[in-house]
Amino acid sequence: MTKTVTVVNDMQAYFRAELARKYRSTAGSQEQADQVLVDALFAALQRDGYVILPQLFSDDDVEAIRAELMPLFGKYLGRNNFEGFGTQRLYAVIEKTFICNPLVEHPLILALLDRVLEPNYLLSQLQAINILPGEAAQPLHHDDAFYPWPRPRPALGAATIMAIDDFTAENGATVVLPGSHLWPDRAPAEADLASAIPAVMPKGSVLLFLGTTWHGGGANRSAAGRLCVTAQYCAPWCRQQENFSLSVSRERVKQCSEHIRRMLGYSIHPPFMGFVNGLHPKRLLED
Repeated sequence: MTKTVTVVNDMQAYFRAELARKYRSTAGSQEQADQVLVDALFAALQRDGYVILPQLFSDDDVEAIRAELMPLFGKYLGRNNFEGFGTQRLYAVIEKTFICNPLVEHPLILALLDRVLEPNYLLSQLQAINILPGEAAQPLHHDDAFYPWPRPRPALGAATIMAIDDFTAENGATVVLPGSHLWPDRAPAEADLASAIPAVMPKGSVLLFLGTTWHGGGANRSAAGRLCVTAQYCAPWCRQQENFSLSVSRERVKQCSEHIRRMLGYSIHPPFMGFVNGLHPKRLLED
């Protein structure tokens, strides 16, 4: 008996294959940003491992976010030195409010992420952070360290931090180590700490950095809290930090934009990663 065997000769073409019929990928379909600006920002991101997008959101936007978030914090404080014993954190944000969605899907941010990550990248986590007076500095770290892939390597994720309060050297502005995204597998040495820079920026600005960039929340030596919102993203084949399928109900997902739905995981990474019962996960939003 003769056997007929089919072999995939071009694996890259196979991995890029768009097999979906009804629900084609919408990756990259956001409003297009100024490409000259994107080129300049991406060059800085490649060089330094981070870039600041000054006053990306208006004062009205910022105050609306503040007014929505502050009552949601309650009395909860961090449980360890990484979360911060004097820091308030709000998790499962999309289940509680949509006020931060414009940060997650801002066209300029997505344009930069399109350069850093493969199409169909995912939202890895979204949270609001309020560093209270007297909080100590957060341990320095890089965000995609939990993916066990030796460095140096391309970033497997990227993050944004939106300043709801002005970020200053006194109130806990995020500290970044320029160029650390290129390091091999090593922690910062004493000499590296001298090059650490606080990401000082006015409210409404956004710090965007690669998952390989060493950074940490600064100590708050001021008399007021320092509020921000952070959205982290990951490659489409990496596990997300937040389990959005459990933390965000389908009813809430239905009210989100196509971009948010896609990044929450209601999407397929070609050829078929992310299916549910052999079908596209967006079918779960149809009933």
